[in-house]
Amino acid sequence: MSYSGSCHCGAVAFTVNADTPTQAMSCNCSHCSRKGFLLSFVPVEQFTLTSGEAALKSYLFNKHNIEHRFCTTCGTQAFAHGKMPNGSEVRAINLRCVPTIDIDALELQKVDGASF
Repeated sequence: MSYSGSCHCGAVAFTVNADTPTQAMSCNCSHCSRKGFLLSFVPVEQFTLTSGEAALKSYLFNKHNIEHRFCTTCGTQAFAHGKMPNGSEVRAINLRCVPTIDIDALELQKVDGASF
């Protein structure tokens, strides 16, 4: 099973080779809360950028642990690059950019990122 998402203008698109998430992380850090992210983390091997590499720019802040990738045309951040505490690479999927997901049905896991 897989699911797909994109930025607002469609220039950046991706597919995740995994079941559609039923849970999402809701973080209260300055970045996530301002943008309203609901995130799901997947191993890098399950993520495929299907279009838009040339349209992406990166944004780093705080400890520079997450490379926030955004579309230079519409500004949407559909995903980010990161590493788990064990060093394995992951992609943080902004579930608001996956049209087939019922956001209201997600079980939210609240994270106090503002305290990191």
